[in-house]
Amino acid sequence: MYKLFFTLFFSRMDPEAAHHLAFRWIRCAARVPVLRTYLAALLAPRYEELRTEALGLRMHGPFGLAAGFDKNAVAIDGMTMLGFDHVEIGTVTAMAQPGNPKKRLFRLVPDRALINRMGFNNDGSAAVAQRLGERRPVFKAVVGVNIGKTKVVPESEAVEDYVTSTERLARHADYLVVNVSSPNTPGLRNLQATESLRPLLTAVREAADRTETRRRVPLLVKIAPDLADEDVDAVADLAVELGLDGIIATNTTIARTGLASPAELTAETGGLSGAPLKERSLQVLRRLYARVGDRITLVGVGGIEDAEDAWQRILAGATLIQAYSAFIYRGPFFSRAIHKGLAAKLAASPYATLAEAVGAGVQDHDRKESSAA
Repeated sequence: MYKLFFTLFFSRMDPEAAHHLAFRWIRCAARVPVLRTYLAALLAPRYEELRTEALGLRMHGPFGLAAGFDKNAVAIDGMTMLGFDHVEIGTVTAMAQPGNPKKRLFRLVPDRALINRMGFNNDGSAAVAQRLGERRPVFKAVVGVNIGKTKVVPESEAVEDYVTSTERLARHADYLVVNVSSPNTPGLRNLQATESLRPLLTAVREAADRTETRRRVPLLVKIAPDLADEDVDAVADLAVELGLDGIIATNTTIARTGLASPAELTAETGGLSGAPLKERSLQVLRRLYARVGDRITLVGVGGIEDAEDAWQRILAGATLIQAYSAFIYRGPFFSRAIHKGLAAKLAASPYATLAEAVGAGVQDHDRKESSAA
């Protein structure tokens, strides 16, 4: 039914307009007590065997909404109602900004993908902090806060810009993410180089620790799939050295290989997300786990479309998984299908818990390579 609805209605609309319309429906539904209770029971059934502990937090399961969907923290209850175990809001910048000129979001339907060059359009960290502070949740939700650099701020002042957002938002975050991997803010990806990343993460950690919070806020960094393997290793080593709590792998890609969509679409600038990102994101995740093991939490995101994809991320080392693009294509029953499928995968596996399965695929691969040698 959703596929038919998507084909007849959403596919004919401008993608950004369709997003805002669907977003409005979700928010409205979450405000009606009887309706949200019914939808939560239908779309967000809980599986005891999927309960997950990560970053010092207890979650109903490992599956969350990636940053980019709820940029301004206005639909956390709505997305929880739809079955997401955690919701990462943002990306939020220190200053409010409109983002890049429209048109800036494109559907690549044959590839089950999106291209976006939104440019961190958001209300700014002061407004988002106020909204989070005034929030009265109707569902218990784990809320991550993803922060990025304001576009007009020069690269030389990036640290101060991130610190400003941290000071405003850390007290409201269950975990905090430093985003240095979007391709849509000029110069942002330069901050992934370890000589730039070290002082940035150090300053954000210190700012978060200065903030009056109920607990130490876990700090993660989100990286791009386009990093060379040696740079992935360098970020992994830096994360361990600095005592980071986690790495999110990965953001969108600027690559355009193997796409089936028309050339006029694939030529659009911006970050590509969805199914084409699947293999590279999985490679990066495996490489990270082989480097850091269980010393820090890994979050797998990029091209996750079904329970098999989610299971493969867990086997590759992800304790938590996230999605965004597939939600657009799969619709409101997406989270329900992921949870049901993951529970079946776990039951059919040799593992008693999801925690036992984390990284098991990488360990098996390493053992096979050692035996072959």
